[in-house]
Formats: sequence, structure tokens, C-alpha cells
Amino acid sequence: MSEANNSSAFFCNLDALSASERQRRCELAAAVGHAVRKRIELSDGYALTLDPKKISEAALNEWSALEKRCCPFLKFLVRANSAEQELMLEVIGAEGVKEFLRAEFSR
Repeated sequence: MSEANNSSAFFCNLDALSASERQRRCELAAAVGHAVRKRIELSDGYALTLDPKKISEAALNEWSALEKRCCPFLKFLVRANSAEQELMLEVIGAEGVKEFLRAEFSR
């Protein structure tokens, strides 16, 4: 997620994180991006299917906790499906969040 998206009413406050937390957030965000198997559009955001061989559930929870601090308008739900060997991540929010996320995913 970026610091700001000028075409949206949603802004991330990276000052909510220390320098080391911002660095860790970037590392984890890259891991999340590399782990995505599928992206499903929801009415209020997106659901991502992730490869647990590329990111652990603990790392995904750590990333979402950091994201919530700098982007409190986002809501996260992490689910592990061990039978299908995948992680599910839902990122949702109020009206307009999906457009914000779409812009962020395109970066």
C-alpha cells in the first residue's frame, strides 16, 4: 500500500510505523505479492488466495497488523485452509476501498 493515493479519499499514514516497521512492512508486502495465486473481486474489496509455501500464516498476520496501523480504514481477514494447502486473505472496507485497492494492486 502506498503512502497516499491522490485519486482517493483514503490515505495511509506511514508515520504510524517506525523506520524498522516500515522496512518490515515492505518486505512482507513483497512476500504477499509473490504468494498470490488468485485474486477475487468482492463487493467491498478483494479476496486473495495465497501459497503457504511462499508466505506463512504468521507472516501474513504480521503484515496485516502493520497495514492496519498505517491504513486503519482497511479490514483484514486471514484464514488458513490446510486441506487445500492455501491461505485466504480478505481486504475489505467502506465504499471506495475497492477502487483504492485496485489502484494499489496495479503498482
